Amino acid sequence: MNKNSILGFVLIGAILIGFSWYNSKIFKEQEAIKAFEDSVRLAQNPLPQPLAEDTMQVVPGTPGVTLQESLAGTDSLNGSIYKYPLLSQASSAQESRAILENDKILVEFSSIGAKPVNVKIKDYYTYDSLDLMLIRESGSRFSLDFYAGEQLSTSNFSFREHSASPGELVYRLYMDSLSYLEYTYTLAEGSHMVDLNIAFVGMNKHIPRNQSFMDIEWTVDIPRQEKGYDNEKNYSTIVYKHPNTPSVEDLGLRKDDASEEVRVGINWVAFQQQFFSAIIVAKDNFSSGNLAYRFYPENDPDRKLMNCTARMEVAYNGADVANIPLQFYFGPNHFKTLKSYDMGFEKIVPLGGWLIGWINRYVIIFVFDFLGKFIGNYGIIILILTILIKLVISPLTMKSYMSSAKMRVLKPEVDKINAKYPKQEDAMKKQQETMALYNKTGVSMFGGCLPMLLQFPILFAMFRFFPSSFELRQEGFLWAEDLSAYDSILDLPFTIPLFGDHVSLFALLMAVSMFFYSRMNIDQMNSGPQMAGMKFMSLYFMPIFLLFLGNNFSSGLSYYYLLSNLITMGQTWVIRKYFVDEDKILAQLKERAAAPKKKSKFQERLDSAYKAQQQQIKNRK
Repeated sequence: MNKNSILGFVLIGAILIGFSWYNSKIFKEQEAIKAFEDSVRLAQNPLPQPLAEDTMQVVPGTPGVTLQESLAGTDSLNGSIYKYPLLSQASSAQESRAILENDKILVEFSSIGAKPVNVKIKDYYTYDSLDLMLIRESGSRFSLDFYAGEQLSTSNFSFREHSASPGELVYRLYMDSLSYLEYTYTLAEGSHMVDLNIAFVGMNKHIPRNQSFMDIEWTVDIPRQEKGYDNEKNYSTIVYKHPNTPSVEDLGLRKDDASEEVRVGINWVAFQQQFFSAIIVAKDNFSSGNLAYRFYPENDPDRKLMNCTARMEVAYNGADVANIPLQFYFGPNHFKTLKSYDMGFEKIVPLGGWLIGWINRYVIIFVFDFLGKFIGNYGIIILILTILIKLVISPLTMKSYMSSAKMRVLKPEVDKINAKYPKQEDAMKKQQETMALYNKTGVSMFGGCLPMLLQFPILFAMFRFFPSSFELRQEGFLWAEDLSAYDSILDLPFTIPLFGDHVSLFALLMAVSMFFYSRMNIDQMNSGPQMAGMKFMSLYFMPIFLLFLGNNFSSGLSYYYLLSNLITMGQTWVIRKYFVDEDKILAQLKERAAAPKKKSKFQERLDSAYKAQQQQIKNRK
């Protein structure tokens, strides 16, 4: 590098350093002038002072507290002074409370952070008959974080209540007399949805132009509402939906804690309890988010179920008046109620995958709602629903039993083939002749299995429907107080692993019915060493296993399986007595076997395989 190049770089560096120093000096002078002008404007046009303690809007029974007291255990200011005088004033202002309510919900707001702190769902109660509080102020946090010359979190300031009217509440946080952050909450009659518009008025002179995103943090402690902790926990999670997609994602069920970083757009996030949810919606979508939940232990003294946190990034356009439109849903996980908002909320109800979910959404829920219009007792509705399901699948049941009867009458012929080929090397020939027998008589080995397999989607649909069915919540039947939770006829002084600390009568009856149903069919099973193990599994292991498994199920589900077993036993008795004549079936099979029949492709493949096996044996000899 020559001398001129070095001199040029030195001059450029000197110019840049001088320019930076000059800009810094001008910036400080402008800030001083601006602070002076703000002070003059404030002296000439003073803003309303914080509400005095005796004029604060405080909910009866809730004394006014200072910001420092309300922030105990959260983001304490520790006496710090903010750059803007009005922010410093807001950081030490007292808290006030206000309420929005309609016929569905009551939402109590705190001026600190201008956030909802208590949410009551009307017309519903907890298992122990208390008001159903979906959100309590303990553990509740809603904060907008952004940079305006310094890092700010709205949860650190007490907003001014600018106006309040039925159905609308407006809060403001002033930076100066012309710049403020405005939260406008509105609640329509008959709705579970609270609209929130966050407006940045004149804030673009404080917020840097290069800031195009802001963070919104929402943390809530969801209280316990239901009888069974395990059931409530197993059906609670965080669900979110991407824009322009029909499906939803979740952080998983039956976990003690979970977290996920979502790097693409999010339309809404739901803190989902078994039967109620708190949902935040971004009309213009969140650009990304970090979601997490953790469950509290069952013996938590405050009866908290789970702590949910969503930290989302939202776009900011830097205009003179910039708006961030949000919505909150506070309400039940009732399928039709959620669906009425046309935002895909109904997808949070865990009804199963595409096939199981389809059966539940378009068949089971439809029938359940239709019967509910005429019958007020849900135990009777479940009985009628079970009968209808059994009638619909009765052709499959009949076909399955007839196929089993055909296999049973052919058993003596199969035993002859087994005796004819006792050696292991003749296994292929034994299988070949057995298949030839089935082919001649037109009997399928899988004829009894396939109809049963087709019934499994319905069984799984019931398994998903009953624990998540809002209609069953706190609906009693016989000795069960709540069909959505377990029933108990005996509370144990100890806990049995997997079983629990109680005895569910519906689960016990379900297991007994399974035992007698298995015993009823035990004589239909083939004999042999392998079938002995199958008989033990069917007769003893499965009933005991279902008793342990179902003891903590919702009593509605155990009741359904009990009815299903009883009706199936009745169907089996009727089919055996009036529809199945084994002598007639055997005569039909012999007649069919005598008729000439072309070999099936499967039979031809078996013949070819047998010939190849015999040739290999000859070659080895």
